[in-house]
Amino acid sequence: MARVPYLTRHTAPPKVADLFGKIEAGGHQLLNLYAALGHCPEVGPAFIRLGNKILFQGKLPPRLREWAILWVGHRAKAPYEFTKHVAIARETGIPQAAIDDLARWRSSPHFDTQARAVLAYVDEVAGGYRAQDATFAALRDFLDNEQIVELTVIVGFYEMVCRVLEALQIELEEETFKPIGKSK
Repeated sequence: MARVPYLTRHTAPPKVADLFGKIEAGGHQLLNLYAALGHCPEVGPAFIRLGNKILFQGKLPPRLREWAILWVGHRAKAPYEFTKHVAIARETGIPQAAIDDLARWRSSPHFDTQARAVLAYVDEVAGGYRAQDATFAALRDFLDNEQIVELTVIVGFYEMVCRVLEALQIELEEETFKPIGKSK
């Protein structure tokens, strides 16, 4: 059970209620994460907008973005985040077999050079804030400065998302979590 009540557009502060109304009017589901973030009328909407900018207006190839987000979610043991992004990753062309093999990305045949470079970078930045020179140089083979900075922001943002989800015990809207390595 979530540690804070989920707000709706009827129970949220006016500024947040307006955003929730726009989300629903656009045909989108009001996620439990958003419903919890509604308790912060200044920070919550900005948090949601940044997430949407990353997902819909970023320059990093979507497949690489999703590898980064999935690996952050897996490392954080955040089933909500991981599960939500499995569907998005599939939409970017990442096969389920590769997602199932994510924990073994270093040795699995499902990962190309670019995916491995992104996952190594996520490992180092999420694990100790700093990437080794060789890891950073591997990104330079296929990403420009804007994309590398965006990737770094993605790692930090989704670590924050996972912290909010796990600390507040935000529940998945549907019980669809499938641990890595398990087939349907």
